[in-house]
Amino acid sequence: MKFLFIVQGEGRGHMTQAIAFSNMLKIQKHELVGVILGKSKRRAIPEFFSREITAPLYLVESPNFACDKDEKEILIGKTIRQNLTKTATFKKSLIKIHEIVKEEEPDIILNFYDLLGGVYNGFFRPKAQYWVIGHQYLIYHSEFKFAPAKGLNKYFFKLNTYMTAIGASKKLALSFYELESTDEITVVPPLLREEVKKLKPILGDFFLTYIVNSGYGAEVLSFAKANPHLKIRAYWDKKDAAETEFPLPNLSFHRVHDKNFLRDMAACRGLVSTAGFESICEAMYLGKPVMVIPVAGQYEQACNALDTVHSGAGITSINFDFAKLEKVIQTTSASENSFQDWISTWPSTFQQILPEAKMTEPDFVLTQSFS
Repeated sequence: MKFLFIVQGEGRGHMTQAIAFSNMLKIQKHELVGVILGKSKRRAIPEFFSREITAPLYLVESPNFACDKDEKEILIGKTIRQNLTKTATFKKSLIKIHEIVKEEEPDIILNFYDLLGGVYNGFFRPKAQYWVIGHQYLIYHSEFKFAPAKGLNKYFFKLNTYMTAIGASKKLALSFYELESTDEITVVPPLLREEVKKLKPILGDFFLTYIVNSGYGAEVLSFAKANPHLKIRAYWDKKDAAETEFPLPNLSFHRVHDKNFLRDMAACRGLVSTAGFESICEAMYLGKPVMVIPVAGQYEQACNALDTVHSGAGITSINFDFAKLEKVIQTTSASENSFQDWISTWPSTFQQILPEAKMTEPDFVLTQSFS
């Protein structure tokens, strides 16, 4: 079967998931005919993505979060206003997506949580079957635990998730742990690249951190300066940043690089990170303790943090206080890694979901309650 991916470009998680799924397609002798990546001026596209994705790569302007002046907190109101001013730009993106779909004629369009993917499917109604995949779709499971919400953050998270999946005939919900699938979603293991599975973890002398919003770099710098006995390696995708920076003897900043990041993941004492799903999964697979700091204003990450604790992967914090994780490491013994067994079920899971694909016209409505 012929697949076309639509991938959200905010952070690295959806991109690494797309790489992992594309490798499974190759193994199963299916074809990836193209990848449409949502881009923004805030972020550089990681080199590893264009290197690992062998299919044609198409870039389109896509809605993205807007941050405060310190590049830390997500501002929902500003995000909505900023994206509304780009309506004409996004309309051009939708037309470009449709041209690509007509040219490539995929059997299945698989959307990695990009808002334009759902809008496209709702308005253009392509012949291809439309699927979505992401941890976010676990909200449709009765056992999913929502984090406490401020204002309308929960509402907009649920609305955005719904919009990405307009008309989807299949919702693949990535989960830290096994759950029964439902009529609405198919629960599947996290998508990890083969490079992660080949790593042999060791216990190094440094903490690894991944910063999705560059403003948190100042917080990491401040902690490292006050705690020179703790070594920290930080990765970010800050645009125009140097490849490597050494602001302190015990702290280094690195541009996102897939191989270097995974190498350091295997060798670190533990991961301290904003609460992105993919990095947590990589740490869990390698048996590394985790401390997550949800990005302020991003309700999805608050839910990820709650799920991190529920899964037994680690702890949460409101700031980059690496000493909290150091204390956990010193007082906790290693346990059996059942997460690897869950990941290993992907080949059979893949065989189960693909035969169900049918070329059908999906039924859907554009109204739903999000409270």
